[in-house]
Amino acid sequence: MKHILRTGFAVVLLAAVSLGSLQAMPAFARKYSMSCKTCHAPFPKLKPYGEEFAANGFVIKDKDTPRYFVDTGDSALSLLRELPIALRLEGFLTWNNADTRRIDLTSPYLLKFLSGGAITKDIAYYFYFFFSERGEIAGLEDAFVMFNDLFGSGLDLYAGQFQVSDPLFKREVRLPFEDYQIYRTTPGDSRINLTYDRGLMLTYGFPGGTDVTFEVLNGTGIGEANVFRNFDDDGYKNVMLRVSQEVAPAFRLGAFGYSGKERPEEVLNSVWMAGGDATLSIKPFELNVQYVERRDSNPYFALILPTEKVMTRGAFAELIYLPKGDDSRWYGAGLFNWVDSDLPDLRYTAATAHVGYLLRRNIRMTAEATCAFRGPYAKHLRLGTGLIFGF
Repeated sequence: MKHILRTGFAVVLLAAVSLGSLQAMPAFARKYSMSCKTCHAPFPKLKPYGEEFAANGFVIKDKDTPRYFVDTGDSALSLLRELPIALRLEGFLTWNNADTRRIDLTSPYLLKFLSGGAITKDIAYYFYFFFSERGEIAGLEDAFVMFNDLFGSGLDLYAGQFQVSDPLFKREVRLPFEDYQIYRTTPGDSRINLTYDRGLMLTYGFPGGTDVTFEVLNGTGIGEANVFRNFDDDGYKNVMLRVSQEVAPAFRLGAFGYSGKERPEEVLNSVWMAGGDATLSIKPFELNVQYVERRDSNPYFALILPTEKVMTRGAFAELIYLPKGDDSRWYGAGLFNWVDSDLPDLRYTAATAHVGYLLRRNIRMTAEATCAFRGPYAKHLRLGTGLIFGF
């Protein structure tokens, strides 16, 4: 009986608070005097218009904002009148996280400072700084400069640090707290996965609806520089190519390939990944599916090579329900994660149910339950609710 009462108490009281969100920059809404739902529905989930806005260097075509820059009398100087800023603060109260059977007040969980916008014509920037992430100063994650329509070629160039998986599905604007696990999966002592890295990213969109993205990466993540002040401590650069095609107005297919090597010491690990993704949007539903296959030749960097490569594969499926489309005040989402590997500690299977309600366009209430069927904390249930503010 006590356990039942404790569980019920948790369901009623679990709460989370956050301000702003990655790539949901209230500064852009203030700049253009537009509603957040122009680019997000619900925030921070990006709509196609929001994707186009970001790809255009955070500028709306043919909509001038003459007071955005200071008139210094020097036509060669572009000086922002005000620095676009936003904050994100998250705090959680969870029950049974990591199978603890306890209520935990994890607040603040995140505290971010975000800034981004156009520096001048066809040049923009974006970054956020973690003042606190799970109780520690985490520093910069996304931080890049973007060159739009490079030399009139139609190519967009991003230089800095970003998520390798951004051309696939953007982790930071997902609705559930539960992550896209296969993007984070890293076998052994490897530093290569589909989350953050430093490098260059080129994107190009063809008139027929084909989008191509090419990335050149360090393959070392976004950790500290070594004693020689180098971020990349081996002689290799990794590459990823992704192609997607709009098959129909509501259906898009994509495929990607990743190839890389890493040698932090004397032993080499060769990595390749390949996979496919699909998005099907039939109102009021949107279905996102991702599959990834991965091979590592020696992820533990053993001096005696293993007889077989380490195989890892995984997928996720995300279903989003917006009963009234962009005007929906409430929504639902489901997420299924599956990861399988030769390494038992990487195996994971979980299902998540998530619901939310918009008190205002920039105030969102959420509730979420995740059941893990396989993994470090198999056969456990995590519950939580949330309240999210953006300004």
